Amino acid sequence: MAHEQLVEVTRGDQVECMHSGSIAVVNTRGDLLYQAGEPNFLTFTRSTIKPFQAAPFMRADGPAKFGFSTREIALMCASHSGETMHVETVQSMLSKSGCDEHHLRCGCHLPLLYATTDTLPTAGAVFNQLHNNCSGKHAGFLAYCVQHGQPLDSYLDPAHPLQQAVRASVAHFAGVTESDLIMGIDGCSAPNYAMPLSRLALAYARLAQGDNDVVYGEALGDLYRAMTAHPELVSGTGRNDLAFMRTAPGDWVAKIGADGVQVIGVRSAGLGIAIKMIDGNARALYTAAVAVLVQLGLVGDAGNSPLAAWVRPQLKNFMGLHTGEVRAAFKLHKV
Repeated sequence: MAHEQLVEVTRGDQVECMHSGSIAVVNTRGDLLYQAGEPNFLTFTRSTIKPFQAAPFMRADGPAKFGFSTREIALMCASHSGETMHVETVQSMLSKSGCDEHHLRCGCHLPLLYATTDTLPTAGAVFNQLHNNCSGKHAGFLAYCVQHGQPLDSYLDPAHPLQQAVRASVAHFAGVTESDLIMGIDGCSAPNYAMPLSRLALAYARLAQGDNDVVYGEALGDLYRAMTAHPELVSGTGRNDLAFMRTAPGDWVAKIGADGVQVIGVRSAGLGIAIKMIDGNARALYTAAVAVLVQLGLVGDAGNSPLAAWVRPQLKNFMGLHTGEVRAAFKLHKV
């Protein structure tokens, strides 16, 4: 199947923009239940695989070794906004492992908080790698290396023992072989992997269940509980993952990835949902994700939930005049 038109944007009564993509909804066995477009589209996972990048550290009892709290475990899975609560937690993680900001190899960017809240930094504000949305993941990477006596300066090298362990973890939970994973380099310089969209959905169906795993023990359960207990740390003020997890506390685990990837695991329904917008448009992605949840009957009145802002966003210009709207344009196909 080809990708399907998922979202359209209007100006007045006319459709001005159309955004295509694909959706896969699977159960905990990986059976495809619902789809739109191409459910096995080869998709770079981007930040959605952070829990599985953290799994080797969890498997080796890293949190107990360094005294990481559930807040710090949540930060390993975060694409955070660079708010004070995020930066202070990442600094705590680094300090506990004997590292500091200069050990990070994720780079520095303007905190996501400003784009999300449509504000500007105060004059003279200074940022560093702690503000990078991936700094929590990298702090976990460094702690793993300290624990296992592995080199710190090359921890992002695909041949590094850490990254080999990460690749094995990602493949394990997605139910694919390591050779099936297509590698690329993510925005934070860590190796990232492409896989069929339905396999990414399976990984989140498994994460949401948090079952004891024959290889990784209680790792997924501990990661799931940390993420759902502290969604504000996994995400940030005004962000969509925070809204998803607050809509169904302790039931939904949600994670966005750059360039139009969204994954949601639903514990009560035993489902994993993965969405990819082909043009990477985030505005369209949020509305598509809410529409999937509504069509699956997982949320009733979305307009009176934390998801309200993305149900059918109304667009205004700089003078406050209504110009159009963003709306879902697809129907899930039951397999």
